Amino acid sequence: MKTDGLIKFARKAADKLPSGNISWFPPSQWLTGYSKDTLSSDMVAALIVTIMLIPQSLAYALLAGLPPQVGLYASILPLFAYAMFGTSRTLAVGPVAVVSLLTASTIGAIAEQGSAQYLEAAILLAFISGLFLLALGIFKLGFLANFLSHPVITGFINAAALIIATSQLKHILGIKVSGRGFYDLVTSIFSKLGDTNIITLLLGLGAAGFLVWARKHMKTALIARGASPMLANIVSKAGPLIAVFITVLLSAVFGLDQYGVRIVGKIPAGLPSLTLPSYNPDLWFSLIGPAILISIIGFMESISVAQTLAAKRRQRIVPDQELIGLGAANVVSSISGSYPVTGGFSRSVVNFDAGAETPAAGAFTAIGIAIAALLLTPLLYYLPVATLAAIIIVAVVSLIDFSTMGQTWRYSRADFFAMLATIIVTLLFGVENGVMTGVALSISIHLFNTSRPHVAIVGNVPGTEHFRNIHRHDVRTSPKVLSLRVDESLYFANARFLEDYIYDQVAKRPKLEHVILMCPAVNSIDASAFESIEEINRRLKDSGVKFSMSEIKGPVMDRLKRTEFFHHLTGKVYLSHYQAIREIDPDCLK
Repeated sequence: MKTDGLIKFARKAADKLPSGNISWFPPSQWLTGYSKDTLSSDMVAALIVTIMLIPQSLAYALLAGLPPQVGLYASILPLFAYAMFGTSRTLAVGPVAVVSLLTASTIGAIAEQGSAQYLEAAILLAFISGLFLLALGIFKLGFLANFLSHPVITGFINAAALIIATSQLKHILGIKVSGRGFYDLVTSIFSKLGDTNIITLLLGLGAAGFLVWARKHMKTALIARGASPMLANIVSKAGPLIAVFITVLLSAVFGLDQYGVRIVGKIPAGLPSLTLPSYNPDLWFSLIGPAILISIIGFMESISVAQTLAAKRRQRIVPDQELIGLGAANVVSSISGSYPVTGGFSRSVVNFDAGAETPAAGAFTAIGIAIAALLLTPLLYYLPVATLAAIIIVAVVSLIDFSTMGQTWRYSRADFFAMLATIIVTLLFGVENGVMTGVALSISIHLFNTSRPHVAIVGNVPGTEHFRNIHRHDVRTSPKVLSLRVDESLYFANARFLEDYIYDQVAKRPKLEHVILMCPAVNSIDASAFESIEEINRRLKDSGVKFSMSEIKGPVMDRLKRTEFFHHLTGKVYLSHYQAIREIDPDCLK
């Protein structure tokens, strides 16, 4: 009865919301149809994700250089916030590997790990990141994230995964290393191999081997031994928790910490206490840039997995509302004393496969993590740090995919070199420099490509009204008419290129009488490009050549009509290019 009453209350509350609130309060879209079956599906999914998220939260906090309990804190209130404001039904928000690495890299440069200033900076980093995401969402500026191209993102994730895995080898080997960059880490690890703690190494390799087996084979093995598919699915996703349980037991029974095995130690039990971010202006200034970077990377990772999973169920994701959901999650993470969060790929896939129907599954997961923070943390005293390192390594190795480099090379050399440069700079000079290099290259490639738009000389395909590139098709042309199709919007960066191209072609054709600019792909013409078109018209007039345009789109035509351009145009504007040729040189069509 209590469950039925809760569901009815939620439905009534959703029904009372005006439809205009849907964009700001996404639960109004799914609460009205919430049922006992939906509740059951969400709770099962939450159980599986909770089992997976407990050890991951501890591990990613370690990666970020923060106390283990901070990872748990990042998995409680942020999940509630996203459930209230996010639009994905299956996205699982919380600590993730790449954002944890970025956090450690950012804060490690301004504060000593383990100090109060380090945690203070992490909290402020989450707060600034949340504010930035909220601002992007409120002002519908999510398109800015598109300046980070997919090849650059892929290159960065590959490089970041290598850095993350390498940074955790010291915990697997039980050695102390220095340096944060990939090269420094590798050289330091090799120089300290002689100090390897054999027991730590065996624990770490054993945990990693078990996690790989659990991920690939445990479910099949359990089903083969008579377990139900649901039970086998839950147990297989609990691989990290099983690894934690076994290694804690071994560490406690045999007192492995007495043999040099590093353990987590005391983890304070309880829920996060609410806190306010630092007001230190110097700290704010030093963290604004990295926070923006983390926000964009986190949003790109989150929106890609959210859209992929939503497409499988024919659901809709609203990117600008996702920014608000992630922004709220980060602000709440800061207030609860934690660091930046975003949607995780592996957890979201598990949440999806486990049958989550609504974001309420995330809220139920948060309740499970809260219970763990209250009751289970004392049991983790003897947890070997090598186990957490193994969890991180196994999780991030799945992100490495160099096969995309070959595909990108075959498709686009420019994108390949952007990806390669991002990987090299990230490995040699750090994650922030790698991402900034990727952004700069993405924008540079875009500007280069659009500054040299594809311009085709076209002719009529015999027997049709179509006009195609003379170098690709067997077409008819006329020495009196030059038909040009420009396949790009015209703006300040490419206007001069179009001018030079037209003048060059005109100079090659002494019998030319007409130039017709075909504009089916021109979505806009800015002020600089408009001046270039006026100049083209004037110079062609001086050369005794008429200038016409065809197939101009409505919005472009509307802007041109607000000027005096058509009064000075030496030719005409035609609805179709076929109409233009039929009027100017009908013999060309015979």
